[in-house]
Amino acid sequence: MTVCSDEEMAQLLEAMRSDAPDELMLAERMIDAYPEDARLHFLRGSLLAGSGRPIEAHASLSRAVALAPDFVLARFQLGFFELTSGEAARALATWAPLDTLPADHYLAHFVTGLRHLIRDEFAASIAALQAGIAVNDENPPLNRDMQLIIDECGGLAERQPAAPAEEASATSFLLDQFGRGTTH
Repeated sequence: MTVCSDEEMAQLLEAMRSDAPDELMLAERMIDAYPEDARLHFLRGSLLAGSGRPIEAHASLSRAVALAPDFVLARFQLGFFELTSGEAARALATWAPLDTLPADHYLAHFVTGLRHLIRDEFAASIAALQAGIAVNDENPPLNRDMQLIIDECGGLAERQPAAPAEEASATSFLLDQFGRGTTH
């Protein structure tokens, strides 16, 4: 399998950091040249999610995981995208292989926190997400996403009433507040 060079990857990452207008086009050209490079599909999926193109984003993130099942960040982000798209069961299935991560890995904490969130266990969710943030120096944008969830969980935990079955769960409310398709 041929992957793009470090120099080409750095060029794409710089275009993404600077919000260059042609960043998506650059990613697509690189995918044409290196169709089996899971990193490129992952980055394209991130760009598409940020552009409000969820169907294409999901396809790109799924392709990244299909190409590299052990690409843990891509797997986490695919599950996170699925969760924020209202597909909790699908997210849980996507994250299942991450259960082999060391317990102190930031993604293991984040997955634990998001699983608690799905069950509306806000205090446990907050604790796990905070633990993940504390050890994550690899991906600061992801820490910001998790902090947004913590902020919302804090408010929901304080006012968590027993809701009738026909009302949306607190998690559904949170996911609607957080926004669909956020990935980094």
